[in-house]
Amino acid sequence: MIMKDHMPECDVATTVQLIGSKWKTLIIRDLMTGSKRNSELKRSLKGISQKVLTESLKSMIEDGIVERIDFQKNPPHVEYQLTELGNTLLPVIEAMRKWGQFYQKQFMA
Repeated sequence: MIMKDHMPECDVATTVQLIGSKWKTLIIRDLMTGSKRNSELKRSLKGISQKVLTESLKSMIEDGIVERIDFQKNPPHVEYQLTELGNTLLPVIEAMRKWGQFYQKQFMA
């Protein structure tokens, strides 16, 4: 979680600090459709290392965007899902998707 004394003055900078990495944004995209296991996220995120995935998830948990659900089964079963706060990012990700489509069409016309 960003501590109050480390919070950027700019609202956009705050958002970028929380979800500005390529991988965090794509993790949110993947979790928009529901909870996922670590292996599902790794498979979907082509090119991400296990270390970066683990660090990104840990950071997002600390920031209150993602929660880790441990099913206490044998073998271990853990899933990740967006929190209520994380779900408020869905319009941001949707706007990014729409703008990406718009941008791509500029070069396909």
